[in-house]
Amino acid sequence: MLLYKQKKTQPAKGNRLLITITVLGSAGPLRFLVNEEDLVAAVIDTALKSYAREGRLPVLGSNLNDFLLYVPYAGSEALSPWETIGSQGTRNFMLCKKPQTEKMAVDEKPNTTIARKGNGSWKAWINKSFSLKISSH
Repeated sequence: MLLYKQKKTQPAKGNRLLITITVLGSAGPLRFLVNEEDLVAAVIDTALKSYAREGRLPVLGSNLNDFLLYVPYAGSEALSPWETIGSQGTRNFMLCKKPQTEKMAVDEKPNTTIARKGNGSWKAWINKSFSLKISSH
């Protein structure tokens, strides 16, 4: 007589990783489990869904093509959406919104106050963001 119901064994789908994704402008990081073989695009999609489900601010949207995933300490190159998340050798990532390019009409004058020199990077944006002073009430 069996006292305990035996658990069905599931086939191994590779190693699972607990990853941490920091979203710029959000109060805290997201943490969830992924498979090593998951693509970066799938991880971005999962992160956006988790972010929205938790009701975090600012509202990001759900189009994964508007976002880039970075390894914070490995340089300023964004990860390719077709890479596997386990190939990075790290478990900490940063999710950033892609820079928006402005489309100008033929008769519209260019706005010189928004013009930037160079490409810029997320590191420069972070440094600039942290240098802002927040006043208390």
